[in-house]
Amino acid sequence: MNVIAVESTTLATVAYDEARELLRLEFRSQAIYQYLGVPARVHQTLLSAPSKGSYFNQAIRGRFPYQRVSDCGVEKPDAAVPARCGC
Repeated sequence: MNVIAVESTTLATVAYDEARELLRLEFRSQAIYQYLGVPARVHQTLLSAPSKGSYFNQAIRGRFPYQRVSDCGVEKPDAAVPARCGC
């Protein structure tokens, strides 16, 4: 997955796996989310959008299943405390 730094007040990086239709977004807050089933055209439009935050809110947020990802991997929803690593 190729990670691209973007100019945005909302997003820091965008990464996409076309084979799995997996979009990974890192927000300026440092929260990282993976969105599943995202078509390549949505990824491309996000990258070219003048306002990536606005496009995210219009075309991605609430439209695709997602999961929050920690810096070291997927957080387990049933874990009392998310796993931490030394990254």
